[in-house]
Amino acid sequence: MVKYWPCKQGMSLNHEVAHLFAYVKEKFNGSLSNRTNDNLYIDILNNSVKYRLFSIILVELEILILDLIELNLSIKTIKRLNYKILYDLIQKVVAHFLVEFHVNHYPIILVKGQQYSYLQIILAEYKWLLESLLIYLVFGSMYIDDDIFVFDAKFTPVNHIAILLENLVIQVSNLVIFMILENLKSLSNIAIFLKNNQLCNISYISIRSLAVFRNSLICQNLIYLYIIQPKYIYSSRYKVWLISSKGLVTKYIYVDRLDDFIKLSRPKLILVALIELQDLVIPQFEKFLLIFIKLILYILVNIFGNGIVIFIRIIRLVIDNWLK
Repeated sequence: MVKYWPCKQGMSLNHEVAHLFAYVKEKFNGSLSNRTNDNLYIDILNNSVKYRLFSIILVELEILILDLIELNLSIKTIKRLNYKILYDLIQKVVAHFLVEFHVNHYPIILVKGQQYSYLQIILAEYKWLLESLLIYLVFGSMYIDDDIFVFDAKFTPVNHIAILLENLVIQVSNLVIFMILENLKSLSNIAIFLKNNQLCNISYISIRSLAVFRNSLICQNLIYLYIIQPKYIYSSRYKVWLISSKGLVTKYIYVDRLDDFIKLSRPKLILVALIELQDLVIPQFEKFLLIFIKLILYILVNIFGNGIVIFIRIIRLVIDNWLK
């Protein structure tokens, strides 16, 4: 039986929020290893550090929700301040994380700007990262626009909210580690920071492995920004990160991304046009190729078939003449 999220504020919503946070935190006790082909900045951390970082994010999110309720902000205001709310959440998580690990001698400044492809990716998707989740947690499902997701807002499965929460935890943790690494700048500083504070996954203990890891992330972010993300926007898909029994995995959910599509730059729109052309041309080409292969096979079968018959007849004639 599908369990639905409460439609409006009240004790029922409060209980569901508390239960959801407890359910997600319980999942932190399992494997937190990355089971996908995509790299994450948090891959550089060991499992226990990931657990503590994820837990910090849940704590800071709880505080954020209580603050929003106390301030009695409207949905319109939350939507308008969505980016600032996310920025403040990351800032608080960074500060909490450094205090948790007694790292007070590394002043961290949250990086901004378009020079980072990873930040450009987040800027294009931050609406889906936090806004809808906050509305669900603070106000209930009936205040979500009906056309955003595939189901009626009043009948939103609890599992859908869990997906959004897990995705937020993983992606905010990824942003936090990205911010810290960018502040440290050099590979030697990163290596010293990770080793001295016992944060490092053993796979990335050497400077060479850190260099390979960082370069692969840069390439991955560029490919995602200019090729994969426009394709997802065009297809109305959004990639979410989840915590499974085997580790961190990705899934795809439907979201209405028309506004994102309108904001695409010209090079990305050209890519979308190529995708459209591909969808048009490839099926026709496949049909043509199938017919062509059938024709070639028909010709070959007939040629070889007739050739074999003629060859057999010649052999029979030779044998008959020899017997005579």
